[in-house]
Order: sequence, then structure tokens, then C-alpha cells
Amino acid sequence: MIRIRWSHWGIWLVVFVLTTAALLAVRSRLDKAHVALLYLLLVLAASVAGGRGLGLVVAGVAFLAFNWLFLEPYGTFTIADPLDWLVLVTFLVVGGVAAQIVHLLRAETAEARQRTEEVDRLASLGARTLAHPRAADALAALADMIRSTLSLRECRIRATTDLGASTDEIVPWVAQTGLAAARLADGTVRLAESADPDSLLGDAVTLLLPLSAGDTVVGVLELVSDRPIALDQKRRQFLAALRYYAVLGVERVRLEAETANVAALQAADRLKDAVLAAVSHDLRTPLTTIKAMAEALAADGDERAETISVEADRLNRLVADLLDLSRLRAGGFPIRLELNPVDELVGAVLQRVAGILGGRRLVVSLPADGPLVVGRFDLGQSIRILVNLVENAHKYSPPDAPIELTVTVDGGDIVMAVLDRGPGVPESEQGRIFEPFYRPADALPDGGGAGLGLAIARWLAETQGGTLRYEPRAGGGSRFVLRLPAARLDHLQESL
Repeated sequence: MIRIRWSHWGIWLVVFVLTTAALLAVRSRLDKAHVALLYLLLVLAASVAGGRGLGLVVAGVAFLAFNWLFLEPYGTFTIADPLDWLVLVTFLVVGGVAAQIVHLLRAETAEARQRTEEVDRLASLGARTLAHPRAADALAALADMIRSTLSLRECRIRATTDLGASTDEIVPWVAQTGLAAARLADGTVRLAESADPDSLLGDAVTLLLPLSAGDTVVGVLELVSDRPIALDQKRRQFLAALRYYAVLGVERVRLEAETANVAALQAADRLKDAVLAAVSHDLRTPLTTIKAMAEALAADGDERAETISVEADRLNRLVADLLDLSRLRAGGFPIRLELNPVDELVGAVLQRVAGILGGRRLVVSLPADGPLVVGRFDLGQSIRILVNLVENAHKYSPPDAPIELTVTVDGGDIVMAVLDRGPGVPESEQGRIFEPFYRPADALPDGGGAGLGLAIARWLAETQGGTLRYEPRAGGGSRFVLRLPAARLDHLQESL
């Protein structure tokens, strides 16, 4: 290595000698400034090629050669003109400064190159580690790489979801606070005021560092050693970089688990729909037989026939709802979107619920003194939605409280609301009332239904391009709001 350096310096000595010889050949025609500039150029080139040491040596030799060969009297170090000292000293200072500047630039370039190489190496290591097919294997490989690089006994990467079974109270504390902690050789614990381990180094044999994604702690990195953990600047940078990869690894494990769970739920949901459709279809035939036998028993005067018939009808409605729900969720339910006046829709609803309400009042409010309100919806299915809402209001309202049905127009929507004075829906359950098979906690066991009505009603509304939502009613009770697309009268006239 020394031979290579000296041979490199020898090359520049030859270059210097040749340059000086060329200058001597035309010395009579040169000014001192020409010699100084050419020697400075040589100093800069030597500094770039060989470093600060070579640059300073070339500057010193050029200083002596400048004095000896190019300042009168020639061949001596005596200077006749005192101003020539200014030229020489200025040349030497500028040459030294130039060599130092080039050295600093070379050092910064080398440091930048080293950092780039370290980043590339860390990125390559992290990418290879996280490239395992299974997220858990990738996380284990990353922990093993940290352990071997930092010369540790153990390295564990724990997700916050796995800390419930931890017997070490410090690990959950780090996850909850986002601060680092350490266990010393004597068994005592030291807590940090930040997520960085700098204040904990020295006599710590276990380091616990939070793994954070933004403001959320997703895991804890645990470093265990047989002797106090020492981290120099390079190892700290390595650890800081790999903590980010650990966060990615923990998040990948979580997402992989969620994906598997979602896939299982989707498979279960498809199986449930298939079972419901099959069972619902197969129940139709025995229910028809039971209904026919009940009618035969009624003809013979058996009083139990009426009960059998009522329960068969109830089961038949349940089976129909199950079939409709399965077809709605599969996108195979037939919907006929046609122009229908809202008056006709409300009139049909009143006829359907007249026998259900008995003596209860149903107060209807329609737009007064305005144009005919027309919408584009399926008349039969929209009647079904409103009848279901009125039946629910009747079921849960006090006997003497009227039910209200209001119709308004809001922009491009027809807004139909059914209001009651029942107990309403608790805030904690408002997001579930439109789920299939949901029933309130206080539902009657013999009259609460199967919990399909509201689910089917919302599906029917959305299939027609509308919405159905729940709102608490001011003063107590419930307000179910159905929105369906309205049709403009000018468009209706054009179609006619």
C-alpha cells in the first residue's frame, strides 16, 4: 500500500519537473504571475489526485522552485525585490488553502458516498429480509439480522397485539407511552424521556424501544445482551434504520392476519347466503303442504287448524324474506324502475296497513298546492319498504300515540319519513339496526320478527338508487327517512 502511494507521488514529481523544465525554456518571456498561476494549477491537480498531503508537498516544492529559478537573482534564495516576498508568501498561502479546500471537498464526497453505500446496503438487507413469503418469517429474519449485526444474545420484535400475554410489565409500558426503557445488569429498570436509547446506554443489558408508525406505537423492539450494550455512531444509525423496517414488518404481519380474517369472513358469508337460499327454497314445499292440511282440518271443524294456518303464514313470510335477502345481496333481485306519482304510493300504503293499525291514527302529510310529485322507483317494492316502516312504528309505539308519514321534495329526491313516539334506538345500536337478523334487546319473543325487515328495506332502497336511514326524533321516538329519486315534470311531459 505504501509502495503504491510513493509511486503515485513519484508520478507527480515527474510531472512537476517536466512542468518546471517547460517554464525554464521560456523563462525570459514569462511574468511572475504566469509562473504562480501555472504552479497553483499544478497544486490543485495534485490535491485532487493525491490528497491534501501531496498538494501541500507540491506547494512547498513549487515555492522553493519559484524562488530559486524564477525570481532574480536566479540560482539563489536571495530576493532582490522585497515585493517578491509578497508574491511568494501569497502563492504559498493560496496553495495551502487550495489543498485544504480540495481535501475537505474530497472528505465530504467520500462521506456522502459512504452514506449512500450504507443506505443502499441497509435497503438491500431490509428488502431481502422482508421479501420472505410469510410475514412472520420476514419479521423473524429481521430480528436475527439485528441480533447478529449488533452482537446481541437475543432480539425480539413484538407487535402490540401480542403483548397481552407478556409477563414483563415494562414491555406494555413502552408500547403505551412510546418511550424507551432499559433493564440494568443488577435487575433495576431505567426509563427514558424519549423514544431514543441514547440516555440508557452504558450499563443496560436489555433495551426496549418503541416501534412507531406516525403517532401510533405498533410494537416493541427488545434487545438483550450478556454484557452492557454499547452502540457507536454507525451502529446507532444501523439500528435507527432497521427500526423502520421492523415497523414495516409488524404492519405486514397485521395486514396479513386481517386479510386472512377477511377472506374467512367472506367465505363464511358466501356459505351462509348459499345455505339460506337452499334452506329457504326447500321450505316452500313443506309449508305449502302444512297450509293445505290446515285448511282440510278447518273444513272438518278442528279449532287448531287456524293456529296452524297462522303460523304457516308466518313461516312463509320468513322464508320469502330469506329468499329476497339472498337475491338482493347477490344482485339478482328484479327491480322495475318506472315513473310513479307519490300519491299513488301513499294511497297503496294506507290500504295495506289499515287492517294492521286497527284504531291507531296514521297522520299523512303531503306537499300542498304544488305540482304532482312524481318519482322514478319500483312501486311494489317502495310500498313494501313503507309498510315495513309503518308496521315497526306500530309495533314499538304506545297505543295512543299516532304515527306520522310525511312526504317532501328535496332537490332531486323525494323524502318520505315515518315518525313514531316509541322508545327509539340506543346510540350504541343505531349502526346495527339495518343488519340482517338484528333484533333489539327488548324485542318481544313472539312478535319481534326475525330481524330481516329493515335489512331488506335498506337493500330495496339502495337497489332503486335511494337511501334509508335512521334518526332520533326530537322529543323521543324514531324517524326513518326514505329517499327515492324524483322525476322532473318537464321530462315527464317530453316522455309523454
